Amino acid sequence: MTGQRSDARRNYRRILAAAEAEVAAHGADASREQIARAAGVGSATLRRHFPTRRALLEAVFQERIEVLCEHAHRLSAAEDSRTALLEWLRALVDYAVSARGFAGTLSYEPPTEEPSPHSCGSRIEAAGNPLLQRAIRDQAVTPHVTFHDLLTLAVGIALATEHHEDPVTQAGRLFRLAVEGFSPEHGIPGMPRNSGSAAPVTESLPTDGAAC
Repeated sequence: MTGQRSDARRNYRRILAAAEAEVAAHGADASREQIARAAGVGSATLRRHFPTRRALLEAVFQERIEVLCEHAHRLSAAEDSRTALLEWLRALVDYAVSARGFAGTLSYEPPTEEPSPHSCGSRIEAAGNPLLQRAIRDQAVTPHVTFHDLLTLAVGIALATEHHEDPVTQAGRLFRLAVEGFSPEHGIPGMPRNSGSAAPVTESLPTDGAAC
């Protein structure tokens, strides 16, 4: 029995290492069959450890998710709630751009689904949503903004810049544009302006050398 458990742990580590390499090369659509071959196990063994593609991807990104969650927790004590939210959101965008497949993993969890509380999206929301809610209470962000709006923004920027010759720079530019707005004084023709006393997020972001 002990030998079987040891074999199972060894297979798990092999599969995870192979999955990390394959996802880095091919993104969230990496072949599970190729991962099994690279790990030296059968497809049935891979599926025993990771019954779904989502389960496999979540395991690949588990450590990075922990880093993002810890970063959000530290920022919860920051004095400026808007700056804290933007710093964390920019960190999320940066990671989604640098870690191929991560944005695709999050895109498997649209708001209409009910993901596991341990899924990537749920854990990120649990960490980041308090920053958003604090910024809303401080009237630094408009009250109609939801965490899924911010997550969709981060995923969209990462996916849109994935094949750009300089994805980090382009993602930073799009992030800045999204926060500042490109015509904040005039609204959108045919759409009513947001109601409520909270001011829209239209202030300029710090320069590139600043925290966010």
